[in-house]
Parts: sequence; C-alpha cells; structure tokens
Amino acid sequence: MSDSPAPSTETAPTRASTAGAGALNVVRGALIGTAETVPGVSGGTVALMTGVYEPILTSAGHFITGVRISVVDGIRGRGFSRATPEWARVRWGILIPLGIGMVVALLLMAGVMEGLVEDHPVTMRALFFGLVLASLAVPFRLAAQSAAGHRPAGRWRLTDWAIAVVGAVLAAIIVTLPGAALEPSPAVLIPAGAVAVSALVLPGLSGSFLLLTMGLYEPTLEAVNDRDLGYLAFFAIGLAIGLVSIVKLLQWLLEHHRRTTLVVLTGVMAGSLVALWPWQDEDRHLEAPSGDLTAPIIAFLAGFLVVAALLIVERRMLAAARTAEPQTNAPTAHSDGHTDGDAA
Repeated sequence: MSDSPAPSTETAPTRASTAGAGALNVVRGALIGTAETVPGVSGGTVALMTGVYEPILTSAGHFITGVRISVVDGIRGRGFSRATPEWARVRWGILIPLGIGMVVALLLMAGVMEGLVEDHPVTMRALFFGLVLASLAVPFRLAAQSAAGHRPAGRWRLTDWAIAVVGAVLAAIIVTLPGAALEPSPAVLIPAGAVAVSALVLPGLSGSFLLLTMGLYEPTLEAVNDRDLGYLAFFAIGLAIGLVSIVKLLQWLLEHHRRTTLVVLTGVMAGSLVALWPWQDEDRHLEAPSGDLTAPIIAFLAGFLVVAALLIVERRMLAAARTAEPQTNAPTAHSDGHTDGDAA
C-alpha cells in the first residue's frame, strides 16, 4: 500500500474562489473607507449594502469579548483558554482584507474626496443620494426574510412600517442639526471619536457628517493627510471606546431582535437621505432643484444603477456558487453574511 499523502480536498477552483473572495473584501473595505471620508455617507451603509455588515459586527463582538476575558484571566493568572473560543469565532478571512482596504482608502482618498465634495457639492451629493437610495433594498429585504418572535418571516407589516418611519424621522432630525466649531483638544477628540465610530457601525448615520456638525471634519482630514499622530492618537482612543460600547449592543439586538433592528436600520438609512439632498444652502436648508440639472441627474442615476447592478451580480454569483457546490452538511453562506450554522 502506498504511503503517499491523501489528496488535498481543497481544489484549484476552491483556492481561486477563496482568493477572489479576499480580493472582493479588499474592494469592499476600500468602499467603506472612502465612504467615511464623505459627510452624509455612512460606512455602515456601504457595509450593509455590500453584504459584510453582520460579519463585521458579530466578529467585532466576539473579538471584544475575547479581549475582555483575556485581560481578566491574564490578571488572575488563568491563561487565555477561555478567550480562545471567542477569537476562533472571528471571521478573520473577512476582517483582515476589509481592514486593509479601509486603511488604504482612508489614506489615499481623504484628500481626493475632500476636493471633490468642495468643488462639486451638488453633483457629489446626487451621486451619494443614488447610492444610498438603491442600497435601502438590502436591509429592507433582510428584514422581510427575518422572523419576529413567533411570527414567521414575510412581508413588512404595518408595525414594521411604523417603526421604520420613527427611525427615519429621528435620523432626519439628527442629520439636520446645526453645525458647531469645537476646539480639537483631547477632551473633545476622545468623545468625538466615540461618536464617529458609533455612526460607522450604524447604517444611515455618517461619522464624517457628525464630525462636520461638531466642526471637526476638516481638522480630522488635515490630521490624516498631515499624519498628525498626536491628534490621531486621542481620536483613536475615542474610536476604541465607542466601538466597544456600540458593537456589543448591536450584536445583542441582531441576535435577539433581528427583524426589528433591521427595520429600524432601514428607516434610519431612509431618513439620512435628507442630508444627501443635492440642493442645499450653507445652513443645510433644502432647496428646489435649480441650475444645470444634467450632471446631478447623471450622477444620481450612476450611483443608483451601480448599486443595483452590484446587488444583482452578487445574487447571481451566490446562486451559481450554491449550484456548483457539492451537497454536504457544511454550512451554506448567505448574502446577509450569515451561514446556516451561525446564530440568527
């Protein structure tokens, strides 16, 4: 009998598929990072739109839990055995490529997007309005596919629409708050970072927009462009604080009240469209369309159609992948980031 090793179960198509998924996640991360440089556009919205919102949220929750357990057990001399299972549940194959794409995009696009938004505000807002409007289909569909208590999944009910309207109204109020001009001191930067990262996690709320409201948008972009490590260090402390608090809350909500949470997120995203209405004055008061409408209309249609095309392509790719996969007991991936083996 031959002692040659058993053939690998990882075929060339499987390896190619894994590499392709990694490259796609780098692109998704770049889109999220780019979105965070633009006031009014939520990185959480882009994450939800591209199907990685829940993997990011649940992985971040498990990572935070693992760190907390390891710190407590390390102090008590118990080792890291209790933290290991939490870290094993982190989707590193998704998070690492996403993180690479986000960091690269933030460093490369901060100056570019700042210039585009300043030079072509109406056209850029129209582009993002189209992107976000089309992406409403993602949480809307996921909410319809989720059960609520003893009620099975299905079409939106009157209660769902009422909850979404409340979320939309609250989001619209938040994104139309008047701006301020805070001094970028450590006492301001830490809470500002916490607020900004909370908006990153919440689809529909833009971290950049909230920074703009606090008068810290331009100073933060300048700090990124100038590599101001002192400024960024205090801001990063706030990011860490906000991330720990909001991620665990949202993870719990998605696990225990998934449909209602997705309904609220849909409403918040819809309400945030107020901030992206192309025609506004300097005080953010909405105005009727005026001037040359060609560029804004083209930008709006381009944004809307790009998202619609991405959603169609993703659905077809997932359907083709399921058809090509052998029928096994392995968990099947879904477009909402869950697998059959994941907790709802």
